[in-house]
Amino acid sequence: MVLRVALQMDPIGGIDIRGDTSFALALEAQRRGHDLFYYEPDRLAMRDGQVSAAIQPLQVADVVGAHYQLGDAVMTNLRDVDVILMRQDPPFDMNYISATHFLERVHPHTLVVNDPASVRNAPEKIFPVEFAGLLPPTLMTRDRAALNGFRAEFGDVILKPVFGNGGAGIFRVRAEDENFGSLIDMFLASSREPVIAQQYLPDVRAGDKRVILVEGEAVGALNRVPAAGDARANVHVGGTPEAIGLTDRDLEIAATIGPRLRELGIVFAGIDIIGEHLTEINVTSPTCIREIKQFGGPDIAVMIWDAIEARR
Repeated sequence: MVLRVALQMDPIGGIDIRGDTSFALALEAQRRGHDLFYYEPDRLAMRDGQVSAAIQPLQVADVVGAHYQLGDAVMTNLRDVDVILMRQDPPFDMNYISATHFLERVHPHTLVVNDPASVRNAPEKIFPVEFAGLLPPTLMTRDRAALNGFRAEFGDVILKPVFGNGGAGIFRVRAEDENFGSLIDMFLASSREPVIAQQYLPDVRAGDKRVILVEGEAVGALNRVPAAGDARANVHVGGTPEAIGLTDRDLEIAATIGPRLRELGIVFAGIDIIGEHLTEINVTSPTCIREIKQFGGPDIAVMIWDAIEARR
């Protein structure tokens, strides 16, 4: 079975292939003999309800500095490809949401991974509240009095934007910190979105674990340890990746979430776990599968493509 596979992603020339999940998926698709194509989200177009994009034939090679070759762009009805991997990175803004509406016009005739309507309706910091008891105490609001009350209750808290990504805009505020009010002013002035206040979890010093789920099953994990003096564990802001296994609690959390992910058509998700608590469910552009393999874990790209082919 040869599939026509289109990658909707950020500029391919700028990626670091040593840790890029989209690139790993492209490599595995090519290894299986599928026909690869590439386009950036801004090349999407919808005319009279028909969705197209200027797609380019793509060849990839696992060679730093020479990792891709592109052919000429051809405007193509996206119902004429078999699979679209929606892999552009957040921010999860109106541009991102518009792309999900466009791709919803072709899915499931063309299989979009992940289901675009589900991606739109499952923001990574809001979706987890569906699973009672898994999150630490968490408040989402623009109400200053409610935020002050939450801080008074828990003392040591994390503040972050609802639709932030990559560790941007995350602040730890201790009970004695006098910057809480100023930070709330900044959040409320900089956007119209709610603010998240969450109880600080000291377990983050041991790491923020990324667990990968394929068709709702936990298949591998990567630990990310924050740098000294930083509450954020994201690798690109200084967190240190390390090998780690799946605990009974990780499997319990995955088993709770998994059936819902399958129901929503989420083939591939990444969940974040600190200690005993779930903090995020990433269904937009999950990462870390190359690092997991590099640390001796499974080749999750193979599992993802097995799942995609089974859906076709």
